[in-house]
Amino acid sequence: MTTKVAEKITNNLAEIRQQLQILSEESPHQQSVKLLAVSKKHSLEAIKAAIAAGQMHFGENYVQEAVAKITQLKEQTTDPVQWHFIGPVQSNKTKDIAQHFDWVQSVEREKIARRLNEQRPDDSQQLNLLLQVNIDDDDNKSGLAPEQVEALAEYVMNCPKLKLRGLMTILKAGTTEDERGKSFQQMYKLYQQLQQTYGEQIDTLSMGMSGDMRQAVLEGANMVRIGTAIFGERES
Repeated sequence: MTTKVAEKITNNLAEIRQQLQILSEESPHQQSVKLLAVSKKHSLEAIKAAIAAGQMHFGENYVQEAVAKITQLKEQTTDPVQWHFIGPVQSNKTKDIAQHFDWVQSVEREKIARRLNEQRPDDSQQLNLLLQVNIDDDDNKSGLAPEQVEALAEYVMNCPKLKLRGLMTILKAGTTEDERGKSFQQMYKLYQQLQQTYGEQIDTLSMGMSGDMRQAVLEGANMVRIGTAIFGERES
């Protein structure tokens, strides 16, 4: 990786952080917003450049690719990086996810929660979980229906190696600004209900990507998932 590319990543991160700071102050919710750098299909060198610029939370969609990066990075650095699995969780991948990741943002079934709990190593900290909600009832997206959140949350709370932290959503493609606003508002209400039930440990509402980051934060997101705006176009 050239110095120029590393500088570009550094500058992109600084710009996005500044935008998030302004947005969090504009938002009626006035909460700090965590930036998740979506590093899928980007090189280890690009991730290292982001770490050097102070970025510590990274999101990956593909288990095999992610495990290779996580393993290599642990051999090369002692930085306290947090890895988030953000793709659909397949049953045959839960062991690798439970062993290597710090967060899973895309839990939508009791079976997956059970397997992650059973396969989390005894000497690891609790695995942080977000429940993925299909707020737009989109056939192309994974996730729970809003009315299913309560039951799965209760199940996860009874899994000793898992820690429920909140909710995540990916909105339907091609929606209007008004439709997106309504979906984000619905998500925020669900998040508030979860907080009322389980208290302070519910602290993460992950919604919003490069195209709708502004709207998501104004409607209550406190984690956004940004890839291309940090790293540029994916390498493959």
